[in-house]
Amino acid sequence: MAKRKVIITVAQTGAFQGKASNPNLPEQPDEIIASAYDCYNAGAAIVHVHTRDKEGKSTCDTNTFGEINTGIRAKCPLIIQNSTAPASAPGSTADDGLACLNLPKESLPDMCSLDCSLITTSWQDLTWIYMWTRKWLKESAQKMKDLGIRPELECFNPVTVDEVFKHLKPAGVLPEDVGLTFVMGMDRISQGSIAYSQKNVDMMLSMIPPQEKAIFTVMAIGASQLDGNVYSLLKGGHVRVGMEDNIYYRKGELAKSNAQFVERMVRIIHELEMEVATPEEARAILQLDART
Repeated sequence: MAKRKVIITVAQTGAFQGKASNPNLPEQPDEIIASAYDCYNAGAAIVHVHTRDKEGKSTCDTNTFGEINTGIRAKCPLIIQNSTAPASAPGSTADDGLACLNLPKESLPDMCSLDCSLITTSWQDLTWIYMWTRKWLKESAQKMKDLGIRPELECFNPVTVDEVFKHLKPAGVLPEDVGLTFVMGMDRISQGSIAYSQKNVDMMLSMIPPQEKAIFTVMAIGASQLDGNVYSLLKGGHVRVGMEDNIYYRKGELAKSNAQFVERMVRIIHELEMEVATPEEARAILQLDART
């Protein structure tokens, strides 16, 4: 019997933690590109991309997305997944997060995140209400479909799984085999987000209609990242690692690189008698065409 192929996604830098928290976290395009290449060599198939400005602050700059996407694609065949979360900056709106959809065809990502929950996030002295409304989600998913971009549906709570299958899927804006990421552990800063636990993963999975073809990944934040990844493997899912979700490799030890997380996950996948999906194999699983 063929061993199950597991897709490793690496999220190298997000919209919150920066070099002040871990100096090894990549922020500028050249750092992100170099880190992505190291992660590819370590075994990652997908790279999740956020952008920062020259001062390391969160941004959704179209030109920066283009520089990073083009740079990664020139070095390796990683599947590029751009974030559509708005920058963690005053005045950011949901539409600001769609900057990567305005790129030239040759620089477009293969995938984009699509956050499907209505949540409120507080970070430092700022608070945002993310207006990912039903109408906005349908319109954004349609834009991605028109551009040949596969959405990665981020679900922060059980209600969102219902939103995907009762509203977005029937609207005809999603692929047949939807891809869900269960975002867990953001409850510390985001009202409307669910905490990580194995029980909560089981609950989210139980809400997927039995007739649906769904590919899922558990994204657990902070100290729960490793537990969440391993539990996802045991439940038939895929994994996401990286410094966006956890700046520590283990308690009290800052991660040296994003590739360090990938390397550990490769070892665990092999120990569990599974195989790591190459970018080409991940494209087949996700039914993604190569961008040229």
